[in-house]
Amino acid sequence: MFFLKELPTDSMVEEYVSKTGVGNSGTISEALSMMREASQLIRLVDAYFSSHNLSQLKFLILVVIDREPDIESLRQSEINRRLDVSKPVLNRSVSSLLETGLLKRIEDKEDYRAHKLALTEKGKSTLKMIMPEYFKVISKFMNKQI
Repeated sequence: MFFLKELPTDSMVEEYVSKTGVGNSGTISEALSMMREASQLIRLVDAYFSSHNLSQLKFLILVVIDREPDIESLRQSEINRRLDVSKPVLNRSVSSLLETGLLKRIEDKEDYRAHKLALTEKGKSTLKMIMPEYFKVISKFMNKQI
């Protein structure tokens, strides 16, 4: 998250660049602006997910499992490779999704000691229900309607 409400002025950035001899003031100002915009969007998206008792990570876990039409389940290690989170953080989110009935464990036919994770019908319907409004939140933000 980027917590700076007011960005440094262009002259301020130019002064820091001049003093340090590092970077290009235009590029740095643009990056700061992008970080601020991204942070605002993340806050909106987080609020939307929270209203559905989800987090962005839980939503992304569901999406990762659902994204390939030919694959109905994934090992947790496969999910971990596709998301940029630590194993303990992923474990907590997966446990929560299992408890709320959005995910289920199924037998891994390739390795009897392991299991895979799949969306339940509730998980599929939840994704189907929240996706349109999620896209609306993003679209409104990108069109500066929020």
